This record gives sequence, C-alpha cells and structure tokens, in this order.
Amino acid sequence: MTHSAVRRAFAIAILTIGGFKLHAQSLSVATLPPYSSENLRTKTDWLISPAARKSAVYQTKEGFLALSNGLITRSFSIQTNGATVGLDNLTTGEALLRAVSPEAVLWINGHEIKVGGLTGQPIQNYLLADWTKTMKADPYSLKLKSYAVSPIKKRMEWNRRTTWSTQKTDWPPKGLEVTFTYGTTDEIIRNNHNRLTSDDRRVKLLDDSFSSLSPDWKVVASPGNQSASFRNEGKPGEIQIPASSTLFAERPLPEKTAVVICKLNSGTDQSVSYGPGVALTFADRSPIKFFLSPGNQQFGLQNGDSGEFFEGFDPAKSWYLRLELALGKLLLSVSEDGIGYKPLRTLDLTSAPNGIRIGKTDQKGGTSEQNPPKPVGRCRIEQLTLLGGPQNPGADLDFLNGLDVKVHYELYDGLPLLSKWVTVETSSSAGFILNNLKTEHLAVTEAESAVESKKRWELPPIFAQSDFAFQSMSPNASENACIEWQEDATYRTQVNYNLKTPSVLVCQPRQGVGQKIVRGQPFESMRMWELLYDSWDRERRGLAQRKMYRTIAPWVTENPIIMHIRSSADADVKKAVDQCAEAGFEMAILTFGSGFNIEDSTRQNRQRMKALKDYAASKGVAIGGYSLLASRSIDATNDVVMPKPGMTPTFGHSPCLESAWGQRYFENLYSFYKETGMDLLEHDGSYPGDICASTAHPGHAGLEDSQWKQFVRIRDFYRWCRAKGIYLNVPDWYFLAGSSKIAMGYRETNWSLPREYQEIIERQNIYDGTWEKTPSMGWMFVPLVEYHGGGPAATIEPLKDHLPHYEQRMANLFGAGVQACYRGPQLYDAPETKAVVKKWVSFYKKHRPILDADLIHLRRPDGRDYDAILHVDAAGPEKGLLMVYNPLNEPITRTLTVDLYYTGLKNRVSVSRQDGAFVSQNLDGTKLTLTVRIPAKSQTWYVFQ
Repeated sequence: MTHSAVRRAFAIAILTIGGFKLHAQSLSVATLPPYSSENLRTKTDWLISPAARKSAVYQTKEGFLALSNGLITRSFSIQTNGATVGLDNLTTGEALLRAVSPEAVLWINGHEIKVGGLTGQPIQNYLLADWTKTMKADPYSLKLKSYAVSPIKKRMEWNRRTTWSTQKTDWPPKGLEVTFTYGTTDEIIRNNHNRLTSDDRRVKLLDDSFSSLSPDWKVVASPGNQSASFRNEGKPGEIQIPASSTLFAERPLPEKTAVVICKLNSGTDQSVSYGPGVALTFADRSPIKFFLSPGNQQFGLQNGDSGEFFEGFDPAKSWYLRLELALGKLLLSVSEDGIGYKPLRTLDLTSAPNGIRIGKTDQKGGTSEQNPPKPVGRCRIEQLTLLGGPQNPGADLDFLNGLDVKVHYELYDGLPLLSKWVTVETSSSAGFILNNLKTEHLAVTEAESAVESKKRWELPPIFAQSDFAFQSMSPNASENACIEWQEDATYRTQVNYNLKTPSVLVCQPRQGVGQKIVRGQPFESMRMWELLYDSWDRERRGLAQRKMYRTIAPWVTENPIIMHIRSSADADVKKAVDQCAEAGFEMAILTFGSGFNIEDSTRQNRQRMKALKDYAASKGVAIGGYSLLASRSIDATNDVVMPKPGMTPTFGHSPCLESAWGQRYFENLYSFYKETGMDLLEHDGSYPGDICASTAHPGHAGLEDSQWKQFVRIRDFYRWCRAKGIYLNVPDWYFLAGSSKIAMGYRETNWSLPREYQEIIERQNIYDGTWEKTPSMGWMFVPLVEYHGGGPAATIEPLKDHLPHYEQRMANLFGAGVQACYRGPQLYDAPETKAVVKKWVSFYKKHRPILDADLIHLRRPDGRDYDAILHVDAAGPEKGLLMVYNPLNEPITRTLTVDLYYTGLKNRVSVSRQDGAFVSQNLDGTKLTLTVRIPAKSQTWYVFQ
C-alpha cells in the first residue's frame, strides 16, 4: 500500500450515536462527548433495575476513546496506534488493565503479524495514562486507519417461539459496536521485510530465562568472595556481591552462534567497570565485554585495553544488550523493549569467539582480585538468547499488500459485558493462508500475588466465554477450544519467582484455523465475551453469568414442557401426543431407541414423519427427534484420522464432519427439516472438537484447518435451525451457537437407583446446576420406564401405583422451573394420575415468568432437613417464589430468614402461601422472617409481590 493510499484510507467517518451523527475524523475523538467515570457510574444495582446509562463512546482528557455504559469502560489509544489502554470496572472502581498488548495477532503464511499495540511501557504491574505519551507504535504492527460506531447487529437469526418463553429479551441486544480498521503502510511492509533476517526469524540455539541454572554453566567468583551468590534467595541469575567484584557464569559458545541477546537489570548494583553484562572469550585474544555501568549511568564496552561509555542508560529499567557476529564484524546495540535496537558500535574481528560469560566480570571481561569492599548490590540476568542464521530469508511478505484487519467490540446496555472478534480480508486475488489468530491478549492485574507456585490460582474477576466452544457440559467448553488464562513471561516484576501468575486472558484457537483468504471472502473469527464481575460472592457471579446468557443467547429462555416418546410407531406417537395436549405438555421428542431415524432419507419415511408432524401440530404440540453424531464410527474412509499413533478421538471414535459421510449427514438434516417441518432436534454426541489429519476428505485440506471447518459445519447448521424456529437440545455447551438446553447435571446410571434416592439426587442436581445456568438452560430426566436397569424399585410405571413419587418428581422439577425428559409410552395411566400431572403443569404455567427467572440458592438438599430455593424477578409482577421441600418422614416447622434483596422488595411485602390470599408483612430492610410448616415428604411454596 502506498502512502497516498494510506492517506486516502484515513477518511472522514460519519458515526451515528443515539440518533445524532458524529462527523469524526477517523483518528480523532475531538467531537465525542467528554468522559467522566464519576458522572457515568451507574448508581443502581444492574442486577435488580436497568442501568441508567446506555452504551456510548466518549473522549477522555488524555485524548483516548472510551467505550462505556456506566458499569464498565474500555479505553483505546488511537493516535500513535490503536491499543487498549484501560479496562475499568466502574462498580468496584477497579482498573483491571496493567499492560498494553497488541489488539490481535495473526499468523499468515507462517509469519506472525501483530495488529496495533504500543511498546515502551516501563513496568507491567500497572499502566499510567501519562506513560502512553512516550510509548511508541510497534514498527512491525499493522496501523490503525479508522474507526466506526454502530448499533449492535444480529450475529444470527432467531425465530422466537414466544409460547415457550415469558422472559423479555431483545434480539439483537441493545448496545454499541465499535469497529477499528487496521492496515499496512510502506514503512510497515519494509520493516517486516527487514525482519526476515531479524532475531525472531533466526534459528534459536539457546533460550534461557534462568528459572533454573543449567549444569552447562560454570560459576566463577573473584577470590575472597566466598559468600557471593549467583542464585540469590534461590533465584538463578540473581547476583549479590559487592559492587567492584566479579561473579559470572561461563560456558562454551555453541557453534554457528550469530547473535547474542542478554536482558539485564542492574538492580542495586553501583559498579562502573564491573557492571553486569556479557563477555565473549576468544582463544587468541582477551575478552570483549559489553555491559551496564550503573555507577555512572552509562553503557560500557571494553575491547582489550581500550574502553568507552555510551549515554542513554536508565538504571530503573531492564535492558537488552545485543551482539551480532557478521562478516568479521561484531555489531553492538541496546534496546529497552527487545524490538527497536539502537546501534552503539561496530568492532572488527580477526577470529571467532569460543565462549561466553554473563554476569559481573572485571574491566576486561575476566576475574581479578577483589578491590576494597564496596556496598553489596543485587543485579539480575533475566534472559539469555543465542541465535543462529536466519530462517527462510527469502520468504514472501507480499500478502501485506491489501491486508485489512477489523477489530470489533460490542458493549451491551445494562450489564458489564463486552464482546470482541476480528475479521480479516484482502484486496489481493492471490490471497494467503491464515494459519491462526489471537483475538485477545489482555494483560490484567493478577487476582493474587503468590511468591511460590500454586496448583490452584485465584483468577482475575473476568468471566470469559466464546462461541467457539465444545467438549463440555459447562462453560469450560470455551477453555477447551480457545479461551485460556496464561502466564506472562514478560511480566518480570510480578511477585511469583517463576513468573507463573495467570495474568493474561487469551482467545486463540488451540489447533489453528488454516483458512484461505482471498478477495471478496473475508474471514470472521470466533467471538469472545468478557463479563466483569463486581463481587467475589458466588451467587452474584452466577446471577451475572445467567443474565449474560439471556442477553447474548436469548433462545435459552425458551423452556417447553417435554415428553420423550420411547416408540416412533404411528399409534404410539399419536397416543403420546394426545396425552401431551390433554395434560398441557408442549413438546414431544422421539427419543433414542424409539426407532426414529433422521438419516433415513427414503420418501416413505419422510412422508410418515411429515404426517406425524401435522398430527402433532393439530394438537398444539411441537415434535421432533433424536440423532447421534460424533460418538460412533462410520468406516476408515470417513472417520477422523489422528495425526500420531496412540491418539484417540474424544469419544474413542468419531466420523469427520467434513468427510464425504459427514457432508451427506448434514445435507440429510437440512432436507429432513425442510421436508417434514418438524420442530426440534435432540442432537447427541455433538461435535467435540476432534482434529483430523486426512488430506482426502472433501471438506478440509488437512490437519490445520480440520477443527475450524468441522466446527463451522455444525455451528452453521445450528444457526440455520435457530432461524427456522427449530429447538435444539444438545448435551454440549453450544448455547452461543444456537442451542437452548443441556443436561442440568446428572449421571445416567443414577436413574436406575431406587426411586426414593432419585428424589433427593434430582434436587441436588438442580441446585448445583443452576449456579451457572438458568432453569431453562438445563434438562433433567424422569424414567417412567426402566432405564439403565434397576428393576421395579427404580421404575415409576405403573404410574398410578407410584403416584406419590411421581408427584414428588413433578414438584421438584416444575417447582424449580426445570423441564425434564419424561421418558415412556404415556404421561398418565389413570384419572388420578392425569389429575396430578395437570396439577403441576398448571402450577408451572400459572407462575411461569417467575419460575423461569433467576434462582437463588438457600439450602442444598441433603435428605436430613429441609432444602429451599428462591426464584426472583425484580421486573415481574410476581417478585419472588420460594420453594421449600421436606424430605423427612414427619412434618416439620422451621423459621427461615429469607433475604429478598434480588426481588427488589424493601420494607414490606405481600405474601401468598400455595396460591392462597396475599397477606402484607413487614421486612427488616430486605429480609423476611417466615415460619414454614411442611407435611412429611412434601413441599410448600410462597409467592411474593
């Protein structure tokens, strides 16, 4: 890209915010309203009442762009280059960002390309706005060209089924998107071409961070310094010795060494000619010493009998000393960031060095008698890197011409939540391979400072999720795929001696993406969301997570009442559908083992399924069925191919979704739903993230792109289903791709235990599963017929003979707002059974808004005393609903103190017991004292208005 083209790209951006237009110069914030955290801070609790502030962009007094909603603010430098320079939690007053990082990192055709960012931060413990005035743009990083602001757009279509959801949700969510566009300049292209022979392109012969001292090093101290330490307080590379004394480690210099880079910190050392540094030794001449001289605040060079000093040394900083051997020359340079080096001197060499010394040597790079005692000081060798010749010196960087990267941020109204993703595009028809990308590298303040290593760290107060997620029934699915809390080896001033504190939030596919990018076909990355916690309280954090899912995946609020029909024969299906309609059930699933086969593409099967769909629709019941995907083997041609012997797929065996079979399977799914119009898919063994090394499968090129292509295959199908109003029941964390429900948390064989055990375990599973899921996000299981064994003691059929247990199961489930898969041939077998089913369905539908709302955990079921949960909805007509269960064989009376804070009620409340008359009662602030009487093996409930 020419300089004139870059100037043209810096166009005037017309921004529309809140109904008015901002004609903002693309790299200016002059027309934005001023930012004040105190004035913007939301004064009400966002978990109870809507936040007063909407998302907007502002200018800070430092000239930054601030994206804020009164709860959180993310600030960006846009002058020197684009970079995140602030992440603030306005509720707690915390400044979470401690260091500047690139906005993204791409790996293209094997080259690392950074996007935005600044260099030159003096320390990484915290970040001051004033420091950014002297920080510089990375000369190799893509340059910010412009930014634009717009309302949040739909990332996928959602055909809402309002019958199944009483929650008020906006789609798309309300808020703002800010898009920063980065591109290349002639200077960036030139710098990156020069970098082909720079340090990060060379063969690495040694990379020693001195976390331990290799036996290859021999430690040498000047005579008389018996207490000298090269591993002060157990830290290798930390030297403690009087100022004008020698203490160093030496070793032979590996053959083909071309570059020596040593990172040093002079600490409290006050030497002049004995300062810490690097000395190269020769067989035929005296050493050459390149060192720090903290005593006179200069850099020092000793070449035989001649020596000199250079200005520019700051003892408060760590410094990189670089020595390059090239064509009989020794080139000496220094850097404070390891990126931009300042040349100091070039020396002629007549022979090659054969050894290296690091640490404190004498004036000529060797050992001498100790001078008169001086104050003891400490200095540290932080890193030594030895490099050979350049790799791929002729590698092609033409892809930089026409490369554009857009970094997108979304901020949501009313909750402390950000989203981030990246799009990559090119104007070149030749294109390139995007091997992988890192969309976030967020260096934040550590949650704890532990000197020694730990097995379990406290993590910073950010909950991170991605829509690139699989292989888990919990939010860990994102961590399995691309989200990770990492250590920061560049954070040398952290407390942990081994630099192991998790303090960087990273979003990067673990296996790469391997996508071909050409003109007109931009690549869109996975999205990540960052929810900033405002408390360490587990309940409050869970409430925040649940509100997040309702906002960014509102289809999780759909909560149909479900029956699992165990036989797909026409007569059996129609009987079950009739009972569903009569009892008020809303969905029928032709379950596993029923004979339903979605892969049967014969005309006869499709017509029969269409007829069953039409029959169910005439009764007001949604219908669909079960399909197993990944947890099976097809054949050697179509199964995933492991890249190494001994490796196995996640489930032991699995087809590749981009094999010929995998492509036919999904074509079959699309055609099945188009032809039959069925309403739902229960998709078992969903894609767990398996990689595939096959080069013969039609849908992917090889190992590098196999995971991304397979994930996109299933993600796009789920999105299509959601656009068509097809409900998705998927036992994996695919919520952000379109799934509505997952297992609440259970062990299948527990449903073969005796019935009385199942009652308590069921409530325990619900209690535990709703810390991070809303009631509508998890399903439970009711085995009306035998399931995994257990015989008559575990089986509810005949239903009328075990009616108390059957009712208790429904009271457990409907009372929690959690739907179960009632698996069997029928929902009732006698009038009295039917009456009980209708009773609890009616209870749920009467109180559906509050039962589908948030759940507060009061006492976990243990079978030894009461257990209780409280549903809360400060925005609803019913503010709260308390369920209290008695598992004991005798009636109980308990006096409970229930905090109604999250109902929004204060001072007074109207209380109704089991839908009786409302009675006014005083509160102690938000706390209610309630005397509860419950019959044996039963429950009661209270509604609060």
